Amino acid sequence: MVSVHKILEDSASRHSHLCPRQVLGVRMGLYAGELLGLELPRQDKRLLVIVETDGCMLDGVGEATQCWPGKRTLRVEDYGKVAATFVDTQTGLAVRIVPAHGCRTRALDYAPVAKGKWQ
Repeated sequence: MVSVHKILEDSASRHSHLCPRQVLGVRMGLYAGELLGLELPRQDKRLLVIVETDGCMLDGVGEATQCWPGKRTLRVEDYGKVAATFVDTQTGLAVRIVPAHGCRTRALDYAPVAKGKWQ
């Protein structure tokens, strides 16, 4: 299994910087792997991911899972929501992951000296 640090490093390289939504995407992807009992990142086409927004979060999910539109393992349905559905195509099990309600507000408790929302 690849370390979270390496996944974030690769995501930052692909995206030209590291931002909070990439981190969120990586964490969502890895959590989905845990819930579905799948080792990530995948090199096969067992996992299908449907993300509900484009942009930074998608890059994080892609790096964590190695699911990409070009591999036909990641689909973008842009509803403007930070959410993703992860489907184990072998078992048919699926999980939809969204950030917890109020997570932005709670983030201030973890980083009270942050200069702004982005930090």
